[in-house]
This record gives sequence, structure tokens and C-alpha cells, in this order.
Amino acid sequence: MDFLPPSPPRAVWLAVGALALALWAPAPDAARAQNNTPHAAGHAHNLPSLGDGESLTVSAERRLGDRIARSIYRDPDYLDDPALGDYLQQIWQPLLGAARQRGEVPAELFERLAWELMISRDRRVNAFALPGGYLGVNLGLLAVTERPEELASVLAHELSHVSQRHIARMMSNEQRMAPWMIAGMILGALAMGSNPNAAGAAIAGSTAAAAQQSLNFSRDMEREADRIGFGVLTGAGFDGQGFVGMFDKLQQASRLNDDGAFPYLRSHPLTSERIADMQARLPSAGPGAMGPRADAPQRAAAGLPSAALHALAAARARVLAERNSTRWNTWVEQAQPAMASAPALYAGALAAQRLGQPARAAELVGRLRQATAGSDARGFADALALEILLSPGAAPNPALLAELRDAALAADARAMVLLGAQAALATGQAPRAASRLQTWVVDHPRDALAWQLLSRVQQAQGQTLRAVRADAEARAAQYDWDGALERFKAAQALPPAQRNADPIELAIVDSRRRDVEQRLKDLMREEKER
Repeated sequence: MDFLPPSPPRAVWLAVGALALALWAPAPDAARAQNNTPHAAGHAHNLPSLGDGESLTVSAERRLGDRIARSIYRDPDYLDDPALGDYLQQIWQPLLGAARQRGEVPAELFERLAWELMISRDRRVNAFALPGGYLGVNLGLLAVTERPEELASVLAHELSHVSQRHIARMMSNEQRMAPWMIAGMILGALAMGSNPNAAGAAIAGSTAAAAQQSLNFSRDMEREADRIGFGVLTGAGFDGQGFVGMFDKLQQASRLNDDGAFPYLRSHPLTSERIADMQARLPSAGPGAMGPRADAPQRAAAGLPSAALHALAAARARVLAERNSTRWNTWVEQAQPAMASAPALYAGALAAQRLGQPARAAELVGRLRQATAGSDARGFADALALEILLSPGAAPNPALLAELRDAALAADARAMVLLGAQAALATGQAPRAASRLQTWVVDHPRDALAWQLLSRVQQAQGQTLRAVRADAEARAAQYDWDGALERFKAAQALPPAQRNADPIELAIVDSRRRDVEQRLKDLMREEKER
């Protein structure tokens, strides 16, 4: 496997994926023999004990991951799309729950790692695990998968790389590879999207060159991630055929053309042995595994997304990944026939919105809502309808806007909550928006988008102190400690009339400023210790 693609990629996240997916060196012979034994629930005791004699403790891995995540949050290719995020969570949470139930993710590991999905705009078919429990998913992967279990199989595989602590294993073998060196190489790859020369300097030199030769997934670790991932996939209630289907799709792509669009092919060598192993597991997948092509009642009973919902999510991914207006026009035209499918209607409506055609977008999304009535895809369609109603130049439809706004404010899905708050703000109901968002950020304190929206809502109500504090919290949620500290200080520096009007909020601001200052001191101490 090449450590990096042969030529500098246009998207930063491809570089991150090429590095992060390759972050683990082969295990020693004893570990290999151990890894080849069948894995069962509770087998986690065969892993290195957390923080015991490892070069990379759980805490150190989390700090390393946070540092990398902080840079990713600032990258233009990072995409916080609530609709796709909600859909991914419908797949991710059952997988994570199954991994915990099987004993793959002990309580300590679950509590101390992030277990966070991050979306990239990259059209290349890829997903990858980063240190600290962060996992990246490219729009290209969402767009190319046809069923939920195919996407779930990739996430289960990457989850298993994290749960088996392959980074820590690599550190045990490669004592010369300090965490800061790994972070520097990944961050060097992050720079490649905007400054290839700087990126080359960051990963150049004899030490880095030697490190590149050792940072490779071993086939044993890939097989381990396959095996454990399969158990997690079926344990979550997904069809085990998803692994085989995804492998077949990738293998066919490698035979036809590997032009760099499938980084997963290089970082995850698809040997016939691995594919045969997955196929052999299908008849004896065990309790919880679904048969081939599980039907809608089975999915609904397991609380899993339907193929219809996945098709809409894939359509959204295709449109969001596309920057060519000619392609958007094609999607709009494909949605015109009376018998157009729901995915075609979704892609057409979203493309029309991006083309600045609100009337066409509204007409297509209306047809989409009718086509998805009674299915779990209806909520996804309603979110798009509300998104279109709130877009600039949209034709007024007060009745529908009020209906969708009220339903969204009462919903639990993140996309609907944020859209409902925007609708409330747009219809002169800022207090309703503020109330819902304040409740949301209490339960989701690292939701930067929600904090940003809450800042807008509070500013609209003339609550300047709260607005500035919410802006600071949005920055802190993405580890921008310097920016957060500046905004907390700005809140404390407001004129007395604005500052003293809310003494409780002012006390919170002072406490949070001290928290952020301590974070910055800890970071400075870590830098000095290197």
C-alpha cells in the first residue's frame, strides 16, 4: 500500500484518510496468533490493558485525536450537515451499542474516547478512523452505497479498528514513534489541500520517511476488523450480507478502474481470502443477524433505517458533493417525469434550491413528501421542505411553514430542531427558538452549529451577553480555545448596562473563561513536555 496517493490530492480529507487508515503497524507474531483466534463477546481481555505498559494511553490517544479534530473542523471540506448527520447516527448508534454489548468497547473506553463521526465533502469513496475515537465519512461513500447495511459494514469495520486499539498496539511495537510525530504527519497531510509544499515539508525527513514505512495496517489487523466488525454489524441487527456486498462493490471497482477515487481499496486490501471469510460467515451469523435483503418490517422492528431512507440520504450526499451546476441541472430535469422516483425527486429539489430556483424546488419537494408518506423517509423529506421554505427567495407559504416549524420544534432529530429554530426566528417567534435551543445545548454541549444559531436568536432578542457567550461556546465546541477565550473576555468587557443585566449568565461566563484558560495552560504544558 502506498503511504500517500501518488500525487497530491485536491481534498485535504483524502490525505487524512490515506494517513489515518494506515496508522497501524503489524502486530508481533504472538499478537498475530492471538488475533487469528475466533472472537466472541467479552474477548476484549485479549487486548492490551488500558494504559498498562502501552506507549499510548487512552488519555494520550484522546488528546492526540482532539488535536487532529481541531484542524479538521477548520478545513473547508469539513461538513456539518444535520440531515446526513442524523442519518449516520441511525446506523452508528446501533453499531456502537452492539459493540458495547459484545464487550468490544469496555465502559472506560466508551467514556474516554469521542466516538464522533465527521463528514467530508470529498467525493472519493472512503471512510477512516482517527486517534481518539473520531471517524471520518466521505460523501462519496454515502453516495455509492445502495443499502444501509453496506454503509454499516464500513462503519463497523472502522469502529473495530478503534475498539481494538490498533494505534496503541502500533505504539507498543514502534517505540520510536511518539504521539507528537504521528500528529505532525497527519496534520502535515491536512495542510496538503491548501499548501502542498508545506505538507511535504511536514512529512519529509529521514525520521518521517522511516516512519512512513512502518505505518501500515497489517493484514492481520484488517482480518480482525473484518471479523469483529461482522459480529458488531449483525449484533446491531443489520444484514450480514452488507459486508459481502460492499466487498464485491469495491473489488469490482478495483478491477475496472482505480483512478484514485477509491482510497479504501489501497488502505484495505481486498484479498479473496477476506471476501471468502465474510461469505462463509453468512450462514452462521448467529442470533441477531438478518437474512439476505432484510425486508421493511424486520428493519422497523430493529429500529434501523429503511432502504428508502438510505436512498434519500445517498441522493443528498451526491448533490452536496457536486460543485458542477451542469450536473445540478441534470438532476432537476431527471425529476420532472410524473413517475420520477423519490431519490430523483429529492436530488432534483435540492439541486433546484442550489441553482436558485425556489419555485421548482418547492414543487419537487411537494411531490417528494407525497411519495414518502407513511415511510420513515418522510421526516427526511420534511426537513428538506423546511430547508427550501427558509431559503432566500422562497415563495411564501405561511401555513406549511407553520406546520413544519411546530413539528420540527417538537422533534428529537437534530436537523429538525435546528430548522425549527430557524423557522421560529424567521416567523417572529425568537423566544420559542431560544427555549428549544437552550434545552438542546444542555444535552448536546458540543453542538457548535446549535450554539451559533442560539447566538443569532439571542442577539435578535437583544440579549447581547448571552449571544456573545453562545458564540464562545460554539468555538469551544470545536476546540478553538483561543477564539473561545477571546469571546468570553469580550462578554465580560461589555458595557455595564448589558453585562450587569444578567448576573447569573455573567457568573457562567466567568466560570467558563476560567475553564478555557486552564485548557490552554494544559496545552502549553504538553507542548513544553515534548
